[in-house]
Amino acid sequence: MELTRKAFLAGAAACAAAPAFAKTPDEIRSVLLHWGLNMWGESLPPDIKGPLAHGRLCNDKVKFSDKAWNLLVDDMVAKKMNMVIIDLGEFPVYPSHPELALPGSRSPDWIRGEVRRLKTLGLEPIPKLNFSAAHDAWLGEYSRMLTTKPYYQVCRDVIKDTAEMFDHPRFLHIGYDEEKTHFQRGYQCVRVDEVWWHDFLFFVKTVEANGMRPWMWSDYGWDHPDFTEKCPKSVLQSNWNYSDLDGFDLSKYKPDSRRLKILKLFLDLDKAGFDQVPCGSNWKSDRYKKEGPAVNNSIAGLVKFCRENIAAARLKGFMMAPWANCLETSNRTNLEGIDLFAKALGA
Repeated sequence: MELTRKAFLAGAAACAAAPAFAKTPDEIRSVLLHWGLNMWGESLPPDIKGPLAHGRLCNDKVKFSDKAWNLLVDDMVAKKMNMVIIDLGEFPVYPSHPELALPGSRSPDWIRGEVRRLKTLGLEPIPKLNFSAAHDAWLGEYSRMLTTKPYYQVCRDVIKDTAEMFDHPRFLHIGYDEEKTHFQRGYQCVRVDEVWWHDFLFFVKTVEANGMRPWMWSDYGWDHPDFTEKCPKSVLQSNWNYSDLDGFDLSKYKPDSRRLKILKLFLDLDKAGFDQVPCGSNWKSDRYKKEGPAVNNSIAGLVKFCRENIAAARLKGFMMAPWANCLETSNRTNLEGIDLFAKALGA
């Protein structure tokens, strides 16, 4: 059938009228869950006793419930999620470094079997290894060897092990959040400025060398305007916003407010050409507990804000992070987060 000029112009007009910011058919609908938990504290020599960073002690054994995990998997499938991001930490027995395991750590065979099961259910399993110096207690004594040859080698090894256990996934989330003075008060081992960039680029290169795309938390960009210039465009970005108490209208905020920095970074990343998977949560901050509603439903506002302000070609999807353990005692928060996320997406 010959395409007439009139038909061509009509089609062009329809394309021009199509929204540049919209939901895409292959949108990532991901939930962050935790197999390991030693990411909030600090690994210190065994002869040093007492409270650690932020008053949190590292677990001396794996804390994980198969029953709670399976319930979450079934719920994600029922709510039409298509990806689960799994914080590994101390949970696996890494073949190259079994010394990182704790009582209850699972074998590579168990992990491979679970990866296969998740895929058959329609959930893409994506591993997460947090290499932020604020969240790397799972590395044990190696977390106190930042920027040394042994540290780099161990990190190379566990990245390779993870790629193999997860059957060479598309992405590896490297964490890298909250690595700044505000979040690291009380920590003994930190890195800043040039060393931060040196190690970050090491992780980007190592992940890519293992056939995966690096994925990171973007909050370093809140206080470093050169972040969008220095960070490789290959790195998938997850800027995070966990509140909607003050809304999503940027004009309402003072120029130096943290809230404005968070929301503006979504726009700056888009302008700079980064792919994004914005992250929201139902986690209840102290302010939410005091001023907010019973449920933190900031994910709904975040989805709307990002769909309206990030180009569809670069908005790869969304992530929900309930920040609750995979234990029966705390699973209610995970289930609530998945439900709020599904409603926000219109799934």
